[in-house]
Amino acid sequence: MVAKSRRLFNTRKVGHAGTLDPMATGLLLLGINSSTRLLTYLVGLDKEYTATIRLGASSTTDDAEGEILGYAPAAQMERISDEEILAGIATLTGDIEQVPSSVSAIKVNGERAYARVRAGEQVELKARPITVSEFEMGEVRRVQVDANGAIDVDVRVVCSSGTYIRALARDLGFKLGVGGHLTALRRTRVGPFSVADARPFDPTAAAPELRTPADAACAVFERCEVTTAEATDLMHGKRIKLDRPDGGPQAVVDPEGRLVGLVNIRDGVAQTVVNFPAESQSNE
Repeated sequence: MVAKSRRLFNTRKVGHAGTLDPMATGLLLLGINSSTRLLTYLVGLDKEYTATIRLGASSTTDDAEGEILGYAPAAQMERISDEEILAGIATLTGDIEQVPSSVSAIKVNGERAYARVRAGEQVELKARPITVSEFEMGEVRRVQVDANGAIDVDVRVVCSSGTYIRALARDLGFKLGVGGHLTALRRTRVGPFSVADARPFDPTAAAPELRTPADAACAVFERCEVTTAEATDLMHGKRIKLDRPDGGPQAVVDPEGRLVGLVNIRDGVAQTVVNFPAESQSNE
């Protein structure tokens, strides 16, 4: 997506705020030109996903991209009720420890874990704290896959950055004693940004008009309006006094609606965290 966007927008300055799994669809946040400076502050936002978990079989990648490791016996599958699935989901909700999927982009000794796995290495990643603030069960379907019984569970998950939905599927299957993996995954929201407001990517069309840096920043941070003189001082690295409560980062916007930068305010004094060039910000 980054490579295609570079060609579409005719610039090398393109970045993203978090990858999607190969089989996933949905929202990908891209920054163009000076807006790439915002991406650091978007990566850690909470995320929302819709997904389908298939109970009854595990895979090497914890999703449908991997090799199926086997199916649970029919007798075990028949004993699983909707109530048991809900109880398993409840144990995976809240502040929990999660072991990421071994086929992931996490670096191990400077190399991506998935690259080590594909090279034949055994990779064991450490558990890390995550927050699953919402884990809702939707439709439950009992299906046949290659003459084996399975249960497809549609779910909606709201979670902290760094959460692997594939690992939630794996762990739910483990808790129920039948294995589990993802068959569908869609990212529907990152922080205040919804896939409903996103533009479909079409490399054959003209470059679309995008959200301005000021609009994007103010969707995440508190808006702080300054005068032209104050904006100039901040762009030059000066600290300025502002009659505002302490806190930050805050998005500083000049009288013309351009994003000056992000600042922290302490004891009524604004200190720049990052500045944005005064170049045109109308299509970034």
